[in-house]
Amino acid sequence: MVDEILDAFKEKKAEIKERNYDQKLKVGIIGTGWIAEAHVNAYKKCPDVEIVALADLIPGKAEAFCERYNVGKVAFFPSHKELIDSGMCDAVSVCTYNATHAECTIYALEHNVSVLLEKPMCVTLDEAVAICKAEKNSDAVLSIGFQPRFDENMKMLKKVVQSGELGKIYYIQTGGGRRRGIPTPFGTSFIRKETAGIGALGDIGCYSLDMVLNSIGYPKPLTVSGYKSDFFGKAPEYEHSDVFSVDDFAAGFIRLEGDIILDFRIAWAMNLDTPGDTIIMGTKGSVRVPSTECWNGSIGGPLVIYHEIAGEQIETIIPEKDNSENCFDIKIRSFCDAVKEHGEAPVPCREILYNQAIIDGISRSAELGREIAIEIPEI
Repeated sequence: MVDEILDAFKEKKAEIKERNYDQKLKVGIIGTGWIAEAHVNAYKKCPDVEIVALADLIPGKAEAFCERYNVGKVAFFPSHKELIDSGMCDAVSVCTYNATHAECTIYALEHNVSVLLEKPMCVTLDEAVAICKAEKNSDAVLSIGFQPRFDENMKMLKKVVQSGELGKIYYIQTGGGRRRGIPTPFGTSFIRKETAGIGALGDIGCYSLDMVLNSIGYPKPLTVSGYKSDFFGKAPEYEHSDVFSVDDFAAGFIRLEGDIILDFRIAWAMNLDTPGDTIIMGTKGSVRVPSTECWNGSIGGPLVIYHEIAGEQIETIIPEKDNSENCFDIKIRSFCDAVKEHGEAPVPCREILYNQAIIDGISRSAELGREIAIEIPEI
């Protein structure tokens, strides 16, 4: 019986996709910080893509980036507007500070330039709504940069949940974090309010939220009671405590449509190795997703389904899947395919709108010190 269950979750062999490599997609990169390196390296693996332009607000930064990563012959621009106004690009990667994600993305969409927007989508719900409205009124493709979506184990988790094997989902516990892992090796833009807007809540919290929300079909969030703190970032012994102005820990209790409860917590720093495994509980069974030491968008071990078979309580272990291809590369490739084929966005903003609504709700609830309703306008 257990073997039959495992057989039901076996993946079919993927079909080889045919592409027109003669038609070059012209791409620009807005923001040449450290995440832009991953974008450049992935684009360079696509024979039908040409990086034609780079933009950065800091004089000389884009030029130095180009030389460091051997980008090739490109045009340089001092802002996203000038790059987009040049008309050189079919698509852009937005790799700027969180606080400028919305501005850059909306301007590109208004000019029918497709966008791969790095996570988190933005800072506030209002910004997320504005981005979604711009996408609706544009002929361009907008995809949000959640490469864990392409992890084979993440896809398996969704398959397990969507199979009905767990019955009706009613409670989810998720989150993650690092014992010590405030991201400052690449400067302090992640920890300053004026550039990041949000801290651990948005930086890695958006990943763990997407993992479970995508698995259950992204139901609408209704209410949230949130908490956030900055004890580690503000500690006198921390070298950047003088500029730290975001959260390093956040938690939330969220009510979703369908009578589902989401219990969430995330940390850049804490006095624990993990705040707990991810658990999705259903009326027929539950699944456990082992946590990782440093949350990176994957899993810390095999998925385990807890259920009953013929009256016996059984644990079915889903063997951990090996990712033979880099998920970031798949993210870039799938975006390029969607743009060239005028297809659906691999990670649509209409889903991540709910992700952002929860992040925004946790932040606002924490500041107000009470539960709040999440109100999302029609797009």
